[in-house]
Amino acid sequence: MPSDPFFHPVSGFDLPRFAGIPTFMRLPYVPVDHPRHSDVQIGVVGVPWDSGTTNRPGPRHAPRQLRDASTMIRAQHAVTGMRPFETANCADLGDVGPNPADILDSMERITSFYDDLVKANIRPLTAGGDHLTSLPILRALGKEHPLGMIHFDSHTDLFDSYFGGTMYTHGTPFRRAVEEGLLDPKRVIQIGIRGSMYDAEDRDFAKQVGIRIVTIEEFFDRGIPDVMAEAREIVGTAPTYVSYDIDFVDPTFAPGTGTPEVGGPNSFQAIQVCRELTGMNIVGADMVEVSPPFDASGGTAFLGVSIMFEMLCAMLAET
Repeated sequence: MPSDPFFHPVSGFDLPRFAGIPTFMRLPYVPVDHPRHSDVQIGVVGVPWDSGTTNRPGPRHAPRQLRDASTMIRAQHAVTGMRPFETANCADLGDVGPNPADILDSMERITSFYDDLVKANIRPLTAGGDHLTSLPILRALGKEHPLGMIHFDSHTDLFDSYFGGTMYTHGTPFRRAVEEGLLDPKRVIQIGIRGSMYDAEDRDFAKQVGIRIVTIEEFFDRGIPDVMAEAREIVGTAPTYVSYDIDFVDPTFAPGTGTPEVGGPNSFQAIQVCRELTGMNIVGADMVEVSPPFDASGGTAFLGVSIMFEMLCAMLAET
């Protein structure tokens, strides 16, 4: 069914991109108390929170910058011809208000927000936030049944703890998600892993529970179509979450992030992997770790929202 025209974005032919109040991809702003909230099918959500960061902070500012950059997104995919905003009712649902002084309280607030989206049958596309943001989202989306996950990153985020027992950081979310039964580890693939290491604890855990790690060396040796074919086989047709850390991309193309790692994909390869998600059973996706203080040109944010658009199209593509 075609989407309701109410949910179509503002065109640059009608209002210049530098004018008006920026929303994600110029979509209507539909908060929870809006009369059309129940009609939303895909909700774009901001989570301005980075209390899990252990080095360079800043992703709490990302949703605002990503919204501004997203005014450059147009209505039609250049390669497939898909017009996602005419395929489903999409809207900007606003931000989850975090508690910047309390990690546990913030996670409860985030999970509560996404619990409501699950009840309303709204699939979320999230702009974080550091990578700890994914855990409270998964607590809502994976509450009834564990999910598969395709994870693009230069880090596994599978560590047990930091600083002698801190269990909730941006380096631990998927360890917790497996332990809590939110992810089925045998249906999880992590792509692009690289960089120097503290030790092998995270990779040892992955082997122990059955998580598939594709290092950056393997990624380049095999090529995107082959790696993503394996990803499709691993997650199958069951519900799957996609988590995309912008530091998957080489810092030459995405310098605005807290923990950059050299030797990654370029910006075209960064969107190519998303095009290979088409037809998967994606119940939610996120873009995390964009850090505006380190993004002087704004190019990282624009790449981030371009990837979000690609993920949106993949979420709506027919199998």
